Amino acid sequence: MPSTVKDPSATMSTVASKSVSQLEDATVRFCGDSGDGMQLAGTQLTNTSALAGNDIATFPDFPAEIRAPRGTKAGVSGFQIHFSSSEIFTPGDTVDALVAMNPAALATNLQDLRDGGVLIVNKDAFDKKGLEQAGYTSNPVDDGSLSGKYKFHAVEMTKLTRLAVEPFGLGTKEADRCRNFFAMGLTFWLYDRSMEPTLRFIEAKFGKKVEIAGANTAALKAGYHYGETVEAMNTQYQVAPAKLVPGKYRNIMGNEATAMGLIAAAHLSGKRLFLGAYPITPASDILHELAKHKNFDVLTFQAEDEIAAMTATIGAAFAGEMAVTASSGPGIALKGEGMGLAVMTELPMVVINVQRGGPSTGLPTKTEQADLFQAVYGRNGECPMPVIAARSPADCFDAVQEAWRLAVRFMTPVMLLTDGYIANGSEPWKLPELDELPKVAVTHPEGTDNGDEFLPYKRDERLARPWAIPGTAGLMHRIGGLEKQDGTGNVSYDPMNHQHMVNTRAKKVALVADDVPPQELDGPEQGDLLVLSWGGTYGACATAVHRVQRTGKSVSHCHLRYINPLPRNLGEIFDHFKTVLIPELNLGQLRTVIRSNYLVDAIGLNKVQGKPFSVAEIVEKIENLLA
Repeated sequence: MPSTVKDPSATMSTVASKSVSQLEDATVRFCGDSGDGMQLAGTQLTNTSALAGNDIATFPDFPAEIRAPRGTKAGVSGFQIHFSSSEIFTPGDTVDALVAMNPAALATNLQDLRDGGVLIVNKDAFDKKGLEQAGYTSNPVDDGSLSGKYKFHAVEMTKLTRLAVEPFGLGTKEADRCRNFFAMGLTFWLYDRSMEPTLRFIEAKFGKKVEIAGANTAALKAGYHYGETVEAMNTQYQVAPAKLVPGKYRNIMGNEATAMGLIAAAHLSGKRLFLGAYPITPASDILHELAKHKNFDVLTFQAEDEIAAMTATIGAAFAGEMAVTASSGPGIALKGEGMGLAVMTELPMVVINVQRGGPSTGLPTKTEQADLFQAVYGRNGECPMPVIAARSPADCFDAVQEAWRLAVRFMTPVMLLTDGYIANGSEPWKLPELDELPKVAVTHPEGTDNGDEFLPYKRDERLARPWAIPGTAGLMHRIGGLEKQDGTGNVSYDPMNHQHMVNTRAKKVALVADDVPPQELDGPEQGDLLVLSWGGTYGACATAVHRVQRTGKSVSHCHLRYINPLPRNLGEIFDHFKTVLIPELNLGQLRTVIRSNYLVDAIGLNKVQGKPFSVAEIVEKIENLLA
């Protein structure tokens, strides 16, 4: 919790003359130009809410352009945070408070603000040019279209920020960069958040630049005091702390959790971690995060292209390291031939696909789940790989460790699917005790000088071959992409051997189903409707099902971690439900897999808009099917 400070304005306070409304939860969105600091504003509100003890879920929304023309809709950046006094799984359907820094931000985000919600705009940005760029024919600040529908506050943020930072001698451009801190301060007052964590951030980030630190501090306090004193803002909102499982928590993003999970897996298996990657949105932060942790014996290699990243990863696996590569859909396509080589050589590694909107370059900064077919089938020949999927930002920590465990036990590359929504979103993460994490057993054959022939493809009960470290005495063997003779590993063009090896590699992957837990069910074991989900749709599906269950209707929920092979008891679960609904951020890829494997006439709820499902969308579909 924040420490006590001398400045009373830095702590939570309520002005006696203003009413206070107690809320169970609240959803706030900051939006503005990509250079307006909206991600920073959202991150600071997130951290402050986490320190206040709330459960949180966030959804950053980035423009695809690195720097779109200022004031245009294409350049709008947003950050949504949902904080609550109870457990939550999504960043919120509708927005309770929207802070829009310019007309383009208002135009692209207003539809998500609920009726009667709080709307705060930077009045100074609503000039003729800004209105034209956003497509407005009249000024919504003045025409009455907003004040009747929302708790509308047009604030002269630019003017007030410049006045607040005037003593620090900044130029106009530098002064205007402090507007996000004014917006932060105003929002902190609105939801009775402490300024102290952000004041500490300013000191740590800008402490050596006295003028900048002072200006940002002044702007933050000016926004807070504006809310405190202006008569038009007559209500302050409070959200009590959530009752979370006791422990030490921190806020964590999906890519960050993936990186930490990789470091933990390497430690638990006694291996050096190697990541070979080429920068690509939205997976690059895995590379960035791991590059910070060389002290944990992490080696990161930024390759010249995706093919080099993949083949370097194969080389690291052959050398006996914990080998990982990370990319997104377009990069995974380029890695396809290399993944085939990894399957043929039967070497353990993890391939991470942080999915985004496609095809081709598609929607680089938007989320989608359209790479399931690519993950399961997207290589030439009969080329099976286990595929698992994380369900939330914090879950990435556990999911990537499971991917490595399976890779080692079955001597195979394993693909982990996340997506942009998970990768960039955040939630509280309870720090685990290291001694409670399961060890990953790794064995290598010992060297020999007795002249016995080493059989690199001699298999154990899981059909896994031995992981021989190159240079070990007596373990010399062939490696490569040509078909192998079973046992010896010699190149073989024999038709029956090829049939045998194809069957063996497929059976090995199928045996993974016997090594993972049976599928769990949330709700009654039989009933009218089963909602089946995977990946980042977990939060919306779980929340929707729980909401409908509370009305007494017959619905249960299954969420898949294991995509290939599917859980061994999944068919039995299907047998006990009349209807199966599969919500996906694609056109029905899991539904196709389920239909082909189980002959279940599953119904799809499909969305490819670059945005996650809202809870309301899934509730509506469930209720229609149960009507």
